[in-house]
Amino acid sequence: MANIPEKILISSSEGARRIPVIGLGTATLIEGNDDEVKLAVVEAIRVGYRHFDTAALYQTEKPLGEAITEALRLGFIKSRDELFITTKLWCNSADRHLVLPAMKESLR
Repeated sequence: MANIPEKILISSSEGARRIPVIGLGTATLIEGNDDEVKLAVVEAIRVGYRHFDTAALYQTEKPLGEAITEALRLGFIKSRDELFITTKLWCNSADRHLVLPAMKESLR
């Protein structure tokens, strides 16, 4: 398993946690091929990645979630709490009435 450096992340709800400073970005993964994205993320989790970057625009949130489910099933991680997932609210969802629905969709 890879030895990825970490930094302390201060969170008011959980106290201090350690976050990996290196993560796998999914923007450049194969667009439109959810199976390839899922395989890449499962392999990344297997070798030690614990931080993943995505966005609704990348269309990789769903296969990333499926990969996490698969990694749990395979025993590569014990809990979703071992991972950090960064996603972004895109410009077309930044109007006040669109923010909450866009965030809920990303979380789904």
